[in-house]
Amino acid sequence: MKRTQTSFLACASCRSRVLRSLTGSPLRRAYSRPPSAPKPQLDVKHVRQNPGLYEQNCIDRNYRAQSKNSWTIIELYEKWKDCQVSARDLRERGNALRRKLANAASLSGDAEGAITMDKTALQAEGREIKKELSGIEDQEKELEEQMANLALELPNLSSRFTPIGTEAEVIGYINDHPEPEPSSSDRVWRSHVHIGSELGLLDFAGAATTSGWGWYYLMNEAALMEQALIQYALSVARKRGWMAVSPPSIVYSHIAAACGFQPRDQNDEQQIYALQQAEKDKGKPSLVLAGTAEIPLAGLKAGQILSDADLPLKLIGVNRCYRAEAGARGVDTKGLYRVHEFTKVEMFAWTLPDLSEGENFATENSVHSEAIFDEMLDIQREILESLGLHCRILEMPSTDLGASATRKRDIEAYFPSRRDRDNGWGEVTSTSVCTDYQSRRLQTRVRLEKLGRKLDFPHTLNGTALAVPRVLAAILENNWDEASMKVTIPSVLRPWMGGMEAIERKRA
Repeated sequence: MKRTQTSFLACASCRSRVLRSLTGSPLRRAYSRPPSAPKPQLDVKHVRQNPGLYEQNCIDRNYRAQSKNSWTIIELYEKWKDCQVSARDLRERGNALRRKLANAASLSGDAEGAITMDKTALQAEGREIKKELSGIEDQEKELEEQMANLALELPNLSSRFTPIGTEAEVIGYINDHPEPEPSSSDRVWRSHVHIGSELGLLDFAGAATTSGWGWYYLMNEAALMEQALIQYALSVARKRGWMAVSPPSIVYSHIAAACGFQPRDQNDEQQIYALQQAEKDKGKPSLVLAGTAEIPLAGLKAGQILSDADLPLKLIGVNRCYRAEAGARGVDTKGLYRVHEFTKVEMFAWTLPDLSEGENFATENSVHSEAIFDEMLDIQREILESLGLHCRILEMPSTDLGASATRKRDIEAYFPSRRDRDNGWGEVTSTSVCTDYQSRRLQTRVRLEKLGRKLDFPHTLNGTALAVPRVLAAILENNWDEASMKVTIPSVLRPWMGGMEAIERKRA
């Protein structure tokens, strides 16, 4: 795991400040990792060598409960080293005993009785050494597991591009604002909920009866627009060489966790839906509904070794996503902005790890994570610009990064219905670089031919090509004409909607 951040090395006086208890289970998982699961291979050494860096990173990213993990790992490592020394001494004593026993066995004659007594004593001492050594080895394994669990709790290190704190940095804009001077405008704005009701496009009441609040039906042209948006996003990405994939929406919980998606967030609120398993399946790994195609796409190469010649490997998947989002809905309880189930087109890529000084393992066509990050953003810009939506591009701050991301950029579209809460802005896409956070936890490796077939961990990236409900809502609100009671369909979607140019009220 190659890092560019400044290191904060441990010292004896710093280690003495560790307040975390060294007893008990450091990691509180809501799932069990089965033996068949990929075994995480974390760079615990880097954590030990840079405890201050990891502590500050946790504080910057609002992971305060984990901020002392790196220091606790150092304390555990010191205990582990003591165990190693004790075990080595015991093994040396055991070897010496075996030599004595071998010498005793070779002797015979008048001293046979004394030899037998000495042999019995040596064997008893050997059994005691073996018992003591077994206990120390068990302690070593427990300490190793505790260190690994503490390291698993740590979020990825933030990039040098990431603003520290809670404020995002505005990078740029897409398209012109539809109402740059609201005070001089007489345009009538409607929410997509109102428009959907007027034109028979959305049914929330029927969904509430069927599934509850936070669910919805797309009707008539809205259902067609969903498919048009999917096909358009796929076409934009595929012309740039992205391979289409239809991934599953149900994944093992340990795969979701390896990707950085825990069943509960930092506030102990439910993030993803867990599936209740039948009594006969209680011994099987637990399952969850994927909150994004990023999870099953990342799992596609879990436990595999990729060839450096095949990277970057760029996939684009379409699936239904499920978000519990307990306690997060607030003022967004009405409409399509925050829902429990939605269709999303997601980009996912593996790239070569970044070059370190003195290394040269790039292949002729190799592309690293920064270039793919820019390519994902270009795809997002092309889609949103051609849909006619006014958007702003944000470099997201440290507190907004998920556990796996080292860097994240969001694009927010203008929603007239949100003018009174966020000046109209609402997130429609997100792009993240995850370095080797996911590949280490999923045991996805790459063989670097130019470095003597050395194995390393590829970097992963993910980005939203298109989240259907939010983009559909933005199109309805921005393309609504109050006078004609119509919504103009973006020209790029018309080929997938039978050439339809506008959506208007159905006649009785």
